[in-house]
Amino acid sequence: MSSSQPPSGAPEVARGAALPDPAFIASLRFNAAGLLPAVAQDWLDGAVLMVAWMNREAIERSLASGEVHYWSRSRQELWHKGATSGHTQRLRGLRYDCDADVVLLTVEQAGEVACHTGARSCFYDAGPLPSGGGAEAAAPPADVCSELARLIEHRRDHPEPGSYTNKLFEGGANRILKKIGEEGAEFVMACKDNHPEEIAAEAADLIFHLQVALAHQGVSWRQVLAVLAQRRGAPRRE
Repeated sequence: MSSSQPPSGAPEVARGAALPDPAFIASLRFNAAGLLPAVAQDWLDGAVLMVAWMNREAIERSLASGEVHYWSRSRQELWHKGATSGHTQRLRGLRYDCDADVVLLTVEQAGEVACHTGARSCFYDAGPLPSGGGAEAAAPPADVCSELARLIEHRRDHPEPGSYTNKLFEGGANRILKKIGEEGAEFVMACKDNHPEEIAAEAADLIFHLQVALAHQGVSWRQVLAVLAQRRGAPRRE
């Protein structure tokens, strides 16, 4: 896939990222109806938000505008995601699969609501009966660090007897920060000893305690991911 800059007039994408040249559409394998499935994935934690359909025009419009457009099979018309609700999707990246018949959209979801029910993702049910979705629907699966942060925040808001995480919260900032210092020192020593397995284990301990501190301070892991994403491709420090 080409990695040239976005079409003229398209909004700037994330630093270090670039939308493909529209010419890449020639590589795609549309079905007999001129459509292919499009999977929308959150740009920060990789969560799958929704699946819809795109035709050639929808892809071209998405690339040209920087906001995702789909094709509605029921209405038989182009659909600008979020044009009515305000829950637009800023296109951050676009790839196709090994058979070139499915596209993966990396998107920045406005309002963090992708589903028409008001849920963050359309993929919220795991039981035998479908639910109504909505703002209280289960969050979609994400990367392991985001899942860990979610669990830590749940422990903070719903304490469990005997939970190590809750003992840290009960100890307040002093206890949490002390543990970060201890884990940081242990990580440094593991690196100096050049033990890969110990380095990985100590890094995991350090990340866990960092996330506890973030939750204690009311700072979300997603805020950290956003800062990292913004720094990607930024000018090098001297």
